[in-house]
Amino acid sequence: MRMRKKAWARPELSDCPYFIGSPEEWKGRWSEWFPEKHPIHLELGCGKGVFLAQLAPLHPEINYIGVDQSPDVLGVARRNLETAYGEQEKPVHNVALMAHHIEDMPKIVNQSDRVERIYINFCNPWSKVRHHKRRMTHPNQLELYKAFLADGAEIHFKTDDEDLYLATLRYFKEGGFTLLRSTQNLHAEQWFESPSTEHELMFSAQGIPIKAAVARWEKKK
Repeated sequence: MRMRKKAWARPELSDCPYFIGSPEEWKGRWSEWFPEKHPIHLELGCGKGVFLAQLAPLHPEINYIGVDQSPDVLGVARRNLETAYGEQEKPVHNVALMAHHIEDMPKIVNQSDRVERIYINFCNPWSKVRHHKRRMTHPNQLELYKAFLADGAEIHFKTDDEDLYLATLRYFKEGGFTLLRSTQNLHAEQWFESPSTEHELMFSAQGIPIKAAVARWEKKK
């Protein structure tokens, strides 16, 4: 579902010190952009930032990049981050936001950036067979991520969609990733720290089980 255009979003983002308007300029140099040099984690399709706003303030030892193609939704993410960090009386210091197409991520990050984790939360399931290649966990997409993943990096994935979940387990194997853990009912097991997204809260309220998986990428020796 598309978010209605928000007139205030772009002006607020233009004044936001952690919104990156030209991320291509930092390709291979993201450790220089952040105030402190820490491992980099990406959330692809960060939406309103509900997930990042819960996770990032708890982990100052991690630098997070939230990516979404919609400036309007990123405007909401910025406000959610400001609220979360404000409650801790701290500035937002370990998060960067950018409006970008996921399939173009290799244009803004590379192996020098050593991304150690990707979060993919409730992406479009693209249910029709002819659209499966658009899935963010499809082997074609996984190949794109390898362009900037560090050796031993992980992908953390969550969805409400059964078909996408089962397909993703297969995609990881086809893409050369090692499946570390998977579940068809995350909230019943609670086996890793994973704050709820806005979609997760909605689906859980409807009684829909949340599926999740973690896979690791290791370069061939």
